[in-house]
Amino acid sequence: MSRLSLLLVTAVAPAVWGTTYATTTLLLPLDRPLLAATLRALPAGLLLLAVGRRLPRGSWWWRATVLGALNIGVFFALLFLAAYRLPGGVAATLGAVQPLVVAGLSALVLHERVRARTVVAGLVGVVGVALLVLRASARLDTVGVVAGLVATGAMALGLVLTRRWGRPVGLLTATAWQLTAGGLLLVPMLLVAEGLPAHLTGRNLAGFAYLTLVGTALAYALWFRGLERLSPTHVSFLGLLSPLVATAVGVLALGERLTPWQVLGAALALAGLVAAQLPSRATRRATREAAGAVAGRGWAGRMAGCE
Repeated sequence: MSRLSLLLVTAVAPAVWGTTYATTTLLLPLDRPLLAATLRALPAGLLLLAVGRRLPRGSWWWRATVLGALNIGVFFALLFLAAYRLPGGVAATLGAVQPLVVAGLSALVLHERVRARTVVAGLVGVVGVALLVLRASARLDTVGVVAGLVATGAMALGLVLTRRWGRPVGLLTATAWQLTAGGLLLVPMLLVAEGLPAHLTGRNLAGFAYLTLVGTALAYALWFRGLERLSPTHVSFLGLLSPLVATAVGVLALGERLTPWQVLGAALALAGLVAAQLPSRATRRATREAAGAVAGRGWAGRMAGCE
């Protein structure tokens, strides 16, 4: 699979996550964020675990727990706390900082070079998301801001560690370990903070089924697959698609209207995403040299065959 194809397939994950707001608004019970988070992660993890039929061994018990906590449990819990304490635009803008955090952690943990273009693209992406979703009336809350930033940092660290540790088993099984660990971490939070619902409607069940099967099991499998073959920084920039898709769904399904500033913000966010994915000069030069070497071997072989 070419790099572009891999990027496009990986981009399906944040695009699907961008439909979560509309799904929650139209189908799920109101004011049940931890229920939504738990029923997204745990059933998907158990389903994939039943398919893979393999539990962690040795050090992978604690590694899967750490990754599940960072990428799923802690991230979901703090993300929903931030969503409760902050206007949605502020929470989304804090999340847009993630590519910059991932770039910094990748430099420290994976010894990847942070390019100036990556930093500029990250800043452009943050400004674009802010224009797209932030409102002038938005008010800041200290607890909410801290929760949003810690959630962003938790998933950023989870992405980097996922790339560094790799996986000892198949993709679906490794994804199952993380989702199950994160879902189990969310269960006591759900029971203490919200409790179990008295009943769920058919509409609620349809929404949870979509989030479990498509928004979590499929999306995270594609996300982790891309993370294995692409730089964590490049993968994290794809997350800018979530607010873009959420806005598009709001326009198409919920009848929302965009202002000129929001259109500009969408263009900037998309520009930052694309700019971050462009290969560096060294990569382009290496690709040309490799192509030239292959062509040279082919020419030499043809000449040898004529002798």
